[in-house]
Amino acid sequence: MSCEVVNNDELHVVMFPFLAFGHINAFVQLSNKLFSHGVRITFLSAASNIPRIKSTLNLNPAINVIPLYFPNGITSTAELPPNLAANLIHALDLTQPHVKSLLLELKPHYVFFDFAQNWLPKLASELGIKSVRFASFSAISDSYITVPSRLADIEGRNITFEDLKKPPPGYPQNSNISLKAFEAMDLMFLFKRFGEKNFTGYERVLQGFSDCSLIVFRSCKEIEESYLDYIEKQFGKLVLLTGFLVPEPSMDVLEEKWSKWLDSFPAKSVILCSFGSEQFLNDDQIKEVASGLELSGLPFILVLNFPSNLSAKAELERALPKGFLERVKNRGVVHTGWFQQQLVLKHSSVGCHLGHGGFNSVIEALASDCELVLLPFKADQFFNAKLIAKALEAGIEVNRSEDGDFKKEDILKAVKTIMVEDDKEPGKQIKENHMKWKEFLLNKGIQNKFITDLVAQLKSMA
Repeated sequence: MSCEVVNNDELHVVMFPFLAFGHINAFVQLSNKLFSHGVRITFLSAASNIPRIKSTLNLNPAINVIPLYFPNGITSTAELPPNLAANLIHALDLTQPHVKSLLLELKPHYVFFDFAQNWLPKLASELGIKSVRFASFSAISDSYITVPSRLADIEGRNITFEDLKKPPPGYPQNSNISLKAFEAMDLMFLFKRFGEKNFTGYERVLQGFSDCSLIVFRSCKEIEESYLDYIEKQFGKLVLLTGFLVPEPSMDVLEEKWSKWLDSFPAKSVILCSFGSEQFLNDDQIKEVASGLELSGLPFILVLNFPSNLSAKAELERALPKGFLERVKNRGVVHTGWFQQQLVLKHSSVGCHLGHGGFNSVIEALASDCELVLLPFKADQFFNAKLIAKALEAGIEVNRSEDGDFKKEDILKAVKTIMVEDDKEPGKQIKENHMKWKEFLLNKGIQNKFITDLVAQLKSMA
């Protein structure tokens, strides 16, 4: 698609997300909100991602989408096994000449970029364009790991996972946040060097925050005030807010096979257990999750996905407990592949979402009547789970050992607290807190004001 010339009277924003669909989704949500407030949007992504961006993620059809060229042919996380995800960052680095020529032609007021494009603020500045680091995930995660003070007290040595178990110096005292060994070990990937310039992920994130014109967070003071204030002090620059960007209700209709199956169960009795399209559980984890759901005695949908180079059917046959499907056939369904999660969460019979704590999934569940059971596996998921379970007390996190192991009994206990013992503490309090935040997230006046204020602030600085 060709670039469009815009008049000088309207605010024009270019959106340039990372290539993982969790990131793209947040940029789509913000694009739609800004567009509805009269902002001209141009969206950049790989050509292979555009059909899904327009259909599944529902980018407003009036928004201009421009395909980017990737010299190494890599265009999304869906095409790569997790251990090669760093190749995506290198792929983005190679787009710099193309991005520069597009920005020269488009001449937007702002370009919103993601964590990986640390080179973009300098490039945009040379063209007289303001750069906005859009942090599309919770402030609690960035505030704990990717702040300058994280390296303040290690005295020149390499950071260790033991360092990451503790919050950085000056961290909000009311947070009561720390990491278990397996969580800290997972986050060590941010301190590994890779790519042409041998940057760490931590250095990329820090440079993006430090060099950009301003920072915008997908958050709000009502929920993350202390973490947002900490980030503002750490980088010494203005932090603007979008709110949590609750997705608009889907215009799609729930497939008959799901509506018919769900209609056969009482209200709030079904567990939806899903871990996103790009989170792959190992065999032991699958066995424990499946066994925990079986022990609950409750109806459930278990959504499991596998890398594209594997046969999902063969993987399920090998990984599920022996005889599992036969034992649960009247109350349990196992599904692989694309799934209508947002619509299923809104069905009256679904009462609980057991998931990985991905930010998009957490927001969808928090804005529904479904109680949240969190089983995080990587990166920001750990912090999202702590935000919901500890800070807001609006969900429950599955108990794990220091090395990350969990058993079927841990799954059962978490689910029972929410689904069976919801008239006792802590289940009763969790439900009440969840309803409070649901009402906040679904208050159109409050959520619209975040975007109105953001647009006004952007126009005043353009």
